[in-house]
Amino acid sequence: MVPPVQVSPLIKFTRYSALLLGMLYGKKRYDYLKPVAEEERRIESEERKKREELERIAKELAEASEESILK
Repeated sequence: MVPPVQVSPLIKFTRYSALLLGMLYGKKRYDYLKPVAEEERRIESEERKKREELERIAKELAEASEESILK
């Protein structure tokens, strides 16, 4: 087996700096996108409720018309 190679301190510093900067960027981006996603979920929820209500009404009307034809 080959013994491990000594890594330059400059390379180590650069790698950890890039890691830290990536984490900071990710946190900033997450904080920016979180309210946008919450708003989208809220709007989607409202639209789903409206759509379900319309489907329920349409189903009731269809059942009512079927019953009136049979009687």
